[in-house]
This record gives sequence, C-alpha cells and structure tokens, in this order.
Amino acid sequence: MNKLYQIKQPIEQEIKEFEPRFRESMKSRVALLDKIMHYIIKRKGKQMRPMFVFLSAKIFGETTDSTYRAAAMIELLHTATLVHDDVVDDSNKRRGFFSINAIWKNKIAVLVGDYLLSKGLLLAVENDEFELLKIMSRSVKEMSEGELLQIEKARKLDITEKVYYDIIRQKTATLIASCCASGANSVGVDKEIVEKMRLFGEYTGIAFQIKDDLFDYGSDGKNIGKPTGIDIKEKKMTLPLIYSLNNTTSSQKRRMIRIVKNHNENKKKVKEVINFVIETGGIEYAQKAMNNYKDKALNILKEFEQNVANKALAQLVIYTTERTK
Repeated sequence: MNKLYQIKQPIEQEIKEFEPRFRESMKSRVALLDKIMHYIIKRKGKQMRPMFVFLSAKIFGETTDSTYRAAAMIELLHTATLVHDDVVDDSNKRRGFFSINAIWKNKIAVLVGDYLLSKGLLLAVENDEFELLKIMSRSVKEMSEGELLQIEKARKLDITEKVYYDIIRQKTATLIASCCASGANSVGVDKEIVEKMRLFGEYTGIAFQIKDDLFDYGSDGKNIGKPTGIDIKEKKMTLPLIYSLNNTTSSQKRRMIRIVKNHNENKKKVKEVINFVIETGGIEYAQKAMNNYKDKALNILKEFEQNVANKALAQLVIYTTERTK
C-alpha cells in the first residue's frame, strides 16, 4: 500500500477534496438508499480509478471542476456495475465485506445499481458535460457487451485468443480507458490527445486483467504459490489456459475442456488443469503478453511532458502489473 501512497503524492490534495464531493454525489432523500450509500462509501477500495482520472488530467494542466465530476461519475458507474455483478454472480462478499445483495437481497441491489447509474449520468447531464457523457455511456455499453460475450462463450468453452481480448477489452479495460480519456478531456486538450490517453488506459486495463488471470495460478505470476483455480471453477477461459489448450495434443485438449466443463468442483481435477497450464508454458506466455501491453502503455506516456503526474502514472501502470493481490 506504501507504493500506492507514493503514487498518490502529486494528487494528494485532489483525492482529499474528491471524497466529500463523491459522498455528496451519492446522496438521496430516501432513508434506505442513504443508508446503503453510506455502507458503500465505508468499504471503498484503493481508489485506483479516480487516481487514473486525476493523474491523466494533471499531465496536461491543473485539475478543474470537470475533472472532479469525471472522477465521481466513473466511481458511480463502476460501483453500479459491481453491485449488479454481485447479483449476477450470486456473490455474498466483496472486498471482505458483505455484498449489497447479501444484506438487502437482490431486488434492492438491482435498484441500488440503477440508482447509482442514473446519478452518474445525471452528474454529466446537469453540468452540460456531454463529451464526458459520451465517453462514459460508451463504456457502460461495452462492459455489458463484454459480460454477455463471456457468458455466451462460457457455455461452449470455444474462446479463441481474439475473443478473449475482446472480452477483457470490453469488461475491464474500457473503464480504465474512460478514466484516462475523461481526465485528459477535463482540462481541455484536443481530441487526438484524448484518444491517445484512452488507448493508454485500454492497454493498461488489458495488462491489469492478464495480471488478475495469473493470480488464479498462484499468489503472483512468477512464484506459483497456492493456486486458487477460481476461474476454472467458474468456467472462465483465461489467457494462460487458452494458450495451453492451443499448444497441446487434441486428446489432452479434450480432456482439459471436459474437466473445466463437468468436473470444475473437483479440487483434484482442477489441480490437474492448473499443473497442465504451468507445464505447457501458459504462465510464461501470459506474463509476456501482460508485459507487452504494459510497455505499449508506457510508450504512449513517453510522448507527453515528463512531469510528476506523468511519472506517477507510469508508476501506477507498473504497480498494476507487479501487485501481489
């Protein structure tokens, strides 16, 4: 966490000012909603998305009210998707806390997600932030499409590398891309730079997701610790597994797919899949792909002024690929 604290230094003031503004943006006159909003704020995570917004803005100029609105809108929409995800996944825990659906049941959780979504969109509309609205609406559409594409493909387990990248670009990378694009947009840079920052965020988001995939095979990508196999249990086809299935015999491939499809609750069988991926080079391949996207993101940053915000953003990219949880 110390590393994140260092990265936050150039935007420490912004993050401090952001918190009360974000709380204000969630307020409701309905007592039950207000209680739930308070619960959500209490269990917030590392605030990485607002960090991407503020640092992307500060590369090019001083933060504005528009930057704060962009950060609040991202957090509202991101929180809405998490609340809905927990309902979809029937998940009772989120970051060690009970999920909204675990405490207040699915019906209320769905409505809370809708409320957060509408608050985010209204924040842009009421302040005539139409460019921000465009960036974020595209993101919400892509996240829904990515989630549905993954569900559709999980039924047949016929995911190619291309489809995998489509899924993670839409599910994960699009939101980080929106953080960086909206941050740059909030300080009035031209569209070409906004697009470059969007692409920077997309590459970072893809690297971030591949790192998450690697956690399923151990505590970090390098030293395979205690593999969790959660993705295998959920029939998620991630990059290490896709690579290994494409680089083995057809009989071995059929066997592995059969385990993922029909025996994903059997710990011994899941361990067999994990060992298969490790032995066939799936881990190294995914690490290489992750580092490739990390480098592509860092190369974009080299095109801009090398100020403290730029250096902190580069450190944030490195942090996302070197984190241990």
